[in-house]
Amino acid sequence: MLVLQIDDIKKIIEKIGFKQYFLKLIDTIEEDYKTWHDFDKMPRIATHVDGGVIELMPISNKSQYSFKYVNGHPKNPKASNKLTVMATGQLSVVETGEPLMFSEMTVLTAFRTAATSALAAKYLAPKDSQVLAIIGNGAQSEFQYLAFSYIFDIKELRYFDVDCLAMEKMAENLKQYDVKLTPCKDAKQCVEGADIITTVTADKKYQTILSKEMIKKDVFINALGGDCPGKTELSSELVKDSHVVVEFLEQSKIEGEIQHLGDDYVCPELHEIVNKEVNLNVSKDGTIIFDSVGFALQDYSVLRLTYELAKEHDIGVELNLIPEMSDVKDLYSLV
Repeated sequence: MLVLQIDDIKKIIEKIGFKQYFLKLIDTIEEDYKTWHDFDKMPRIATHVDGGVIELMPISNKSQYSFKYVNGHPKNPKASNKLTVMATGQLSVVETGEPLMFSEMTVLTAFRTAATSALAAKYLAPKDSQVLAIIGNGAQSEFQYLAFSYIFDIKELRYFDVDCLAMEKMAENLKQYDVKLTPCKDAKQCVEGADIITTVTADKKYQTILSKEMIKKDVFINALGGDCPGKTELSSELVKDSHVVVEFLEQSKIEGEIQHLGDDYVCPELHEIVNKEVNLNVSKDGTIIFDSVGFALQDYSVLRLTYELAKEHDIGVELNLIPEMSDVKDLYSLV
């Protein structure tokens, strides 16, 4: 069974580069969304604990099955210097159930989240978008900028976080890129003039990071932080007055920005946008919110692509986690 550690993910990126990896991943997610109806889907299985949540995210089609184990504990960085989000994942063969790969998924989750954001924006945001605002400059922020920069000609990145050290960290990591970095004093200033707004804060509570009054022009809002029950970032008025697109409506009603809007609320899913069954764009339709809580199909896509690249470049290690036996009925012989 192939096992990929964090160093192996780094080796893959070093082999092909950030840009090519992101572009391949965006294409892979798009391919899988085009076959949406071939997947057996369900909302993720969540165990809510004091100060956080632990989740299992499974999905499968006729050939492969994947799952991700992931947590979300916003207090971790300050309380214990541990990551808010930690994850592992597995890819398996459906026909036999044979596990193909076990992988780290903390870094891969950041990649797939940013790639999905960029994919949604490719369809929904103005094609000439040049100003990106990021509210919340923690672990996801650099990935978000890079993914958008490979789809749009981003000239300016406006950014804000209640943690000044997070702002400094992001600016230091991104100073090598050809983009104007504009630190802001608050969220209101951050979104001024923005074409694309990403909200990606961590606190597990109802918040109003963005209100209707703060949005002065039609804009694409990439709302990532409202990703579990009792956790939102946008005012209800802003959500109600905008076009909303979700990943999987059944899950988003539980966890997304639309959790306030009732069980009868209906909006398009991303696969309908990708398959051009629904045609939306900020340029003609006004403000659009991508209410992204993260979905298992995206994890499948990043695991599928990363497995292919690892095999192609001979990266990772084969571990003896699955018994290989001449007599497969004699399991006792192993011990």
